[in-house]
Amino acid sequence: MVDAQADKQPSDAHEAWITGIGIASSLGLGLDAHWEALAARRVNVDGSGYAPYIVHPMVPVSFDAQIPKKGDQRQMEAWQRIGTYAAGLALDSAGVKGNKDILAKMDMIVAAGGGERDLAVDSAILNAEAQGNSAPGFLNERLLNDLRPTLFLAQLSNLLAGNIAIVHGVTGSSRTFMGEEAAGVDAARIALARINAGQSDIALIGAAHNGERKDLLMLYEFGDFNLKDSYRPVWARGERGGFALGSGGVFLVVESKAHAQARGAKPFARLSRVVADHARRKSAGDVTATLEKLWGELKPATDKVAVITGATGAEPATAEERAFLAAHQPLAVRATNTMFGHTVEAQFPLGLALAALALSRGEMFPANDSTGFEIEMSGAPDQIVVVGAGHWRGEGMALVEAVR
Repeated sequence: MVDAQADKQPSDAHEAWITGIGIASSLGLGLDAHWEALAARRVNVDGSGYAPYIVHPMVPVSFDAQIPKKGDQRQMEAWQRIGTYAAGLALDSAGVKGNKDILAKMDMIVAAGGGERDLAVDSAILNAEAQGNSAPGFLNERLLNDLRPTLFLAQLSNLLAGNIAIVHGVTGSSRTFMGEEAAGVDAARIALARINAGQSDIALIGAAHNGERKDLLMLYEFGDFNLKDSYRPVWARGERGGFALGSGGVFLVVESKAHAQARGAKPFARLSRVVADHARRKSAGDVTATLEKLWGELKPATDKVAVITGATGAEPATAEERAFLAAHQPLAVRATNTMFGHTVEAQFPLGLALAALALSRGEMFPANDSTGFEIEMSGAPDQIVVVGAGHWRGEGMALVEAVR
C-alpha cells in the first residue's frame, strides 16, 4: 500500500519537511560544529591506531547530555550510544524533545548493521580452544555466562530503536532495516511514502555506525574494501580504491507540512522524492545506467542544483558513479566520504542532513577534493540531489529542495 502511494504526487498538506537534524561524527557534535568544519575543509583521521587501515574516529562525546542515566549508557555498545545521542540532537533541533504527545505518535525508522561483537569474550574462547583448555560444552557455557542478555554472538540490530524509545520516549511505530547502505535509503523512502500518503504525521529516521572496530575492519578486509596506508580524498583513491570507515550517527525528524505548521515548526528543507534500485552489477556500466535511470525519475532542475554523494571509494562502483556524475557536469558535487569516512547505514541519512543544512543556510559548503572533480557553486542552491551507491549492492537517490 505504501509503495503504491509513493508514485503519486502528495497534497500540499502531505508534503514532507525536514524539521530536525542531529549529527555526531568525527568532525564534531551538532549543526554549527559541522558547518564550521565543512567550511574549514577539516578532516579527522587516524592512520596509526588501526594501521594499516585508515579510520575517521568519533570526537569525544559527553553522552550524559542526551543519555542522562549511566545504566542506560552501560548496557549500550558504542554504535547505540552514538545513535541515541544523535537522535536526541535531532529531537532537540525539531523542538519536540520531551513533548510526550508528539513523541507518542512519532514513527521511527532506523537503518542498522548486525551490531557489535564482544571481542574480549571472543578472544577468551579462541585462546582456550587453541590451548586445549576447553572441556565439552565449554563454548555454550561461556556464551551463557559471559555475554550480556542483549547479545547473541552480536548485538541485536533493533536495539538502537529500542534504546531511542527508552531514553527519548519515541513510542510510535518502529521499523529497523538492515542491508548496509541501501538500508539508509529505504529508511528515508518509506518514511516519505508514509507521510505523502497521510499514513504518518511525523517520523524520526536515521542510523549510527561505529567504524572503530577491529572485527568490522577484518570483515571488510576479506573483500579488500578497506583504504590502507594513507588517507586520500574519495576521488583520488585510484583503481584499487577502498573506504575508510567512519564513526557517526545521523537522525532527522521528517514531518508533514500540515503537522509542522500546526505546531509552528520551521523547515530546514523539503524532502520531495526518494527512489531506489538494485543494479545487477554483472557488467561494466550497470551502476552508471541505474543512477542515470534514478536521476530521470527525480527530474531535478537544470540549474541551481548540487549533488551530495556517499560514494564510498570502493571500486568499481565509485568509478561508475563518477562516470554518471561527469555526464551531468558542471555540477557542484560533494563526496561525504572524504570528510566523514564511510558510515555505511548512516551514509545516506548523512547526505540528507547535509543537503537540508546547506539549503537552510543558503549556500553549498566548499569542495574538499585534490583532483579538481568537485567544483565550487556560486549562489544558493534550490535543489540538492543526494546519491547513494553501495560499495557492494544497492543504489538510491533523493531530491531535497529549499523552502523559501
